[in-house]
Amino acid sequence: MVPEKLIDEFVERMRAAAGTNLLAAILYGSVAAGDYVTGYSDVNLLCVLGETSFAALEALAPAIEWLGKQKHRAPLLMSAEEIRRSADVFSIEFLDMRRHHRVLWGEDILKTLEIPMRLHRAQVEYELREKTILLRQRLLTVAGNAEAKWELLLRSLPAFGTLFRHALIALGDAGAGSKREAAAALAGKLGIDSSVFGELLDIREGKADRKAAKVDEMFARYLKLVEQVTAAVDKMLDPAA
Repeated sequence: MVPEKLIDEFVERMRAAAGTNLLAAILYGSVAAGDYVTGYSDVNLLCVLGETSFAALEALAPAIEWLGKQKHRAPLLMSAEEIRRSADVFSIEFLDMRRHHRVLWGEDILKTLEIPMRLHRAQVEYELREKTILLRQRLLTVAGNAEAKWELLLRSLPAFGTLFRHALIALGDAGAGSKREAAAALAGKLGIDSSVFGELLDIREGKADRKAAKVDEMFARYLKLVEQVTAAVDKMLDPAA
């Protein structure tokens, strides 16, 4: 269940703490997109501030501390100008925010945000490579621990699902649809098998029992998939290709 009461209370605490410095509180991510999974998904919040000085941030500490005690991550804290000026280097993040968000209080700054796409392709490849390398590293830190392997697999799905959709966008596709649909569409374009992604999503969403699967076999297929996608995107987006 989506923790709506918690979200509402946090916004009230932020408004009380920030006063007129809080220009907007915006919900994005899995809750706004309608694919929140209890126990796995985060509550993603963006707080738009008039100023981000030390004193202004210090004033927000009680509200942020309260949210942390509820086992949720701190919100993004950005000024309106900072959002506008950084939309080019955070094109993936802001495209997704603009696509799925809910204004909890204040101005809808994302609705009219212009997002330059000139760096989008490079960011997609960078993020794919970084997360693939991190996946390998983290696999080695949980070797011999099946429970930890499952946790690593299931928690990595949203990030790779997002990147699969943005790979489609970089390749000229609209990139619409769910993460599951994006993975299937990208696999079709690249001629690879993405079935393990859907199988893992079923486990994450409680539609399948992971006891019926072998974690090492699933991990091997998943790692192969992300490596294939990363290599293919790199090649297909290379101007010299």
